[in-house]
Amino acid sequence: MHPDDQELIDRSVAGDLEAFSELVRRYEKKVFTVAFRFTGNYSDASDLAQEVFIRVYQALPRFRGEASFTTWLYRITANLCRDELRRQKRHKKTSLDEMAANPTGPLPPIEDSLSPDDVLERREFQEMVQACLNELPEEYRLVLVMREIQGLSYAEIAAALDISPGTVKSRLSRARQAFRQKISGRRELFAFRPRLVK
Repeated sequence: MHPDDQELIDRSVAGDLEAFSELVRRYEKKVFTVAFRFTGNYSDASDLAQEVFIRVYQALPRFRGEASFTTWLYRITANLCRDELRRQKRHKKTSLDEMAANPTGPLPPIEDSLSPDDVLERREFQEMVQACLNELPEEYRLVLVMREIQGLSYAEIAAALDISPGTVKSRLSRARQAFRQKISGRRELFAFRPRLVK
């Protein structure tokens, strides 16, 4: 039987590094996915995910369980993503067109059963989706990634971002509308429709 999060937290606080490593293994893909979809950059997302778990380890003794561990983890992830975006705006002048034309990291794996043309089409579509996400304001991008890619509930997003569920709903509605506008002129080029575009 696998230990629950609280048991791993308690053991981690007591100095059990293997317990903390298990927490990292349990959540690293989710944290990386949010970071990657937010930054659009594999290297930055890897650095952010690592920083998230450093912050989690440092703050774990202060975790009181007032929210679930995953909500607390997403809150740390969201805050670090926002900080990174602000830092990039101050220090980097790369255009969104350059980011879309030159993706800086691998995309999620493609199924082996697809033809080479299908693989290329899917990769191009993923790059286009990421470019459209990159163009959204950060508050829209966060709620869209958390809801449509991570599958979090409105309540979980509200708790992670420290906003009301009503604010989540209105931001998500605006985010979906903005995303559809950005992608609508290009999506007819592709035969399939991932969930985010529907």
